[in-house]
Amino acid sequence: MTLETIDRRGLVLLGCGKMGTAMLEGWLSRGISPASVTVIDPYPSARLEALQEEGLRLNAELPQDPAICILAVKPQMMSDALPQISDLARGGTIFLSIAAGTPISYFEDMIGRRAVIVRAMPNTPAAVGRGITAIVGNAAAGADALDMADELLRAVGQTVRLDNEGQMDGVTALSGSGPAYVFHMIEAMAAAGAEVGLPAELSMKLARATVGGAGALAEEADETPDQLRVNVTSKGGTTAAALDVLMNEETGLKQLMARAIRAAADRSKELGQ
Repeated sequence: MTLETIDRRGLVLLGCGKMGTAMLEGWLSRGISPASVTVIDPYPSARLEALQEEGLRLNAELPQDPAICILAVKPQMMSDALPQISDLARGGTIFLSIAAGTPISYFEDMIGRRAVIVRAMPNTPAAVGRGITAIVGNAAAGADALDMADELLRAVGQTVRLDNEGQMDGVTALSGSGPAYVFHMIEAMAAAGAEVGLPAELSMKLARATVGGAGALAEEADETPDQLRVNVTSKGGTTAAALDVLMNEETGLKQLMARAIRAAADRSKELGQ
């Protein structure tokens, strides 16, 4: 199923917070018409209200048999929100959940085991077409459903397919929550630059561009990240001095990141119980 087919049949967003809006912006930039999108959200943002002027259907009657319904409300609000779209399960609509920590079995209990359900974990760089989303489907989700979800999600970045749903907690901890780790690193680098004498504004500009550029290079270069690190590290130089701190076997970044991602994965499991 192509984006043109999705645009023709329609797309429903149940909930449209920060992640839903990020993905919506990506889809609109790839040619999905605002008039093909129905958003159900009790507290619409100013952006959604502005898109309503361009044809977006906000808190309107659901379309007949839309191609896909994205479940994007917060997990704690899901039980109250799902009844609004449960009738769509009687048709050919595919349900795509981006709710962190909410297992497929929950949706099967709520809208039926015959419903085609794909669970996804995107991340916020989807707003600029640089997201990465992991997907896995239930027993009712055949190849066509996964291909359709893949096509939609590739409009806002890369996709990967999981072997099983048990991998989703790790994905959530690594790439789902990961942008926040990188943003905090930018904050920390900028603050450290200011501490060694740089003006705060200049330090932030340098930190943002450095992280953004290094990330792009890591994705596009043929070398592995460890080789890229070696390439910019001269023996006894400034980079080596910094890496002696960051790569300390007891207190370094590797150990800190392992603890952080483990905490996120554990929390994802707790949310799914």
